[in-house]
Amino acid sequence: MNSPEPASSPLGVLLTNLGTPDAPTAPAVRRYLRDFLSDPRVVDLPRVAWNPVLYGFILPLRPRRSAAAYAKIWQPEGSPLLVHSLAQRDALQAALDARLDEPAVVALGMRYGKPSIGSALDELRRKGCRRLVVLPLYPQFSATTTASTFDAVARAFSGWRDLPAFSFINDYYDRPDYISALAASVREFRAAHGSGGKLLLSFHGLPQRNVDAGDPYERQCRETGARLAAALGLGDNEWMIAFQSRLGAAAWLKPYTADTVREWGRAGIKTIDVICPGFPADCLETLEEIAIRNGEYFRDAGGDSLRYIPALNARDDHIAALANMIESYNVR
Repeated sequence: MNSPEPASSPLGVLLTNLGTPDAPTAPAVRRYLRDFLSDPRVVDLPRVAWNPVLYGFILPLRPRRSAAAYAKIWQPEGSPLLVHSLAQRDALQAALDARLDEPAVVALGMRYGKPSIGSALDELRRKGCRRLVVLPLYPQFSATTTASTFDAVARAFSGWRDLPAFSFINDYYDRPDYISALAASVREFRAAHGSGGKLLLSFHGLPQRNVDAGDPYERQCRETGARLAAALGLGDNEWMIAFQSRLGAAAWLKPYTADTVREWGRAGIKTIDVICPGFPADCLETLEEIAIRNGEYFRDAGGDSLRYIPALNARDDHIAALANMIESYNVR
């Protein structure tokens, strides 16, 4: 067991997210997708079956289309996910500095791309952190995301001679402060813009076979949705859960977001609000896939306006919820 560390040893916090290409170009997207889609946690098919698909079809064809999508939402400072994640890191650092009675260091590491999880852990080690809290920004646990992050942390630690004491936050899909921040974001949006006819809660999709094999992701998404709807006082006909970002021909979690917005448009619903409670930071999937592409699907089907409610990003109540988790998981 690790012996108690001196009070001067700062608490290290590793904040992680999925990652992003370095630029909105086909070569940068190809590098990112190769890293991402080569992870057996993400695609759990036998390599002999998956590699011909990955290298024969996806990597030659998809990067150009994805780069065009990234270009639509790229900010002057860079990728929106990285920009928002850095803002979250800085805001969390300030929050912990204000509330903890000990020094803390917050570092950002991406599961794929830069800055890497390994480089973030090296930063925390250089700054003398002997106790760590690892917080993957995935409210709902999945082996494809949270468990893959754990794998990356373990691989980084495999080269260390002396390991720190650390705790790993598996999920926070039902935490009251997280639900409260989501609810506040919806209320504030609707107070400023009026209420849409329906509220759609769009979560990232997952192959159905993963859930059938025991992944708790779908159950946790639905629990988040139910708690958010209850916090907002919504009736059953005022909201719905759907799943986006399907890849390939296999069955994924249903209903699909794209199908749902089209059905609502054909049904005569003119305005809908969409929030993505599984994405704590805005990214390609929220800003391009939902706000732009699904907005077009909705209008083409007869609707007028799909209004995307931004991710929590660096909102004060979101950062406070993250800081609460850090305090409760702090290893002493």
